[in-house]
Amino acid sequence: MEFDVSSLRFNDQGLIPAIAQDAASGEVLMMAWMNAEAVARTLETGRVTYWSRSRQAFWVKGETSGHIQKLVDFRVDCDRDCLLVLVDQTGPACHTNRRSCFYTGVQDGLEVELMEPVTP
Repeated sequence: MEFDVSSLRFNDQGLIPAIAQDAASGEVLMMAWMNAEAVARTLETGRVTYWSRSRQAFWVKGETSGHIQKLVDFRVDCDRDCLLVLVDQTGPACHTNRRSCFYTGVQDGLEVELMEPVTP
C-alpha cells in the first residue's frame, strides 16, 4: 500500500510531532514538528526536514550546523498522530551542542544535567 501523507492526523496548526532516534544506538535525540510538506520532503530527499514554528519556515536538520540527520527509517504510530524518524546523526542533535536534547533529568526531586556539550 502506498503511503498517503493525508492519512496522518495533524494538529490544528497542521503539525505533527516527530521524534528523532539514532538508528544504530536507539538513543532518543530530539523532538520537533513536521507539516505535510516537511514529511514529503523528508521522504523524497532522505534528509530530515522539520517545520520551524518560530521562523515559520522549513528547517533541514544540519543545513547550517553540519549536524545532519540522514533518514534511515520512517515510522507512524498507531493513532497516526506522531512520527518516529530513525536517523544516522552526524554530530550533536541539540542546538546546545549536546548529543541529545534530552540532557536534563529529574532525580530525587532535583534537576540534573546528564550530559555535557560536545567540544568541537
